[in-house]
Amino acid sequence: MIHITEQAAIHLRELALEKGSTGLRLAVEKGGCAGLQYSMSLEGPKTGDKLTERDGAVVAVDPASYGHLDECTIDYTDGLTGAGFRVINPRAARSCGCGTSFEATSKEIAG
Repeated sequence: MIHITEQAAIHLRELALEKGSTGLRLAVEKGGCAGLQYSMSLEGPKTGDKLTERDGAVVAVDPASYGHLDECTIDYTDGLTGAGFRVINPRAARSCGCGTSFEATSKEIAG
């Protein structure tokens, strides 16, 4: 299950309303400085996506990415280094400094 913090839900609802979107679509792609990177887009869910909702904010995850993202938390931060959504991923063996890419644990790579 994907978790959405209250702050993330608030900002996601506002952004979706502003952009005319139904929510955030989250995926994992090869790339980034740690091997895998998060991809986020404002688009509706696609067939087979797993959906998580909190207070009207919807996050869709494609089936191929779900194994890397199960039990992660989507948060929203607004600090000195900028504002935006952040993925807190307990399944990551390590993450890069910017937080947009990660290395999968050996368990994830194997299965």
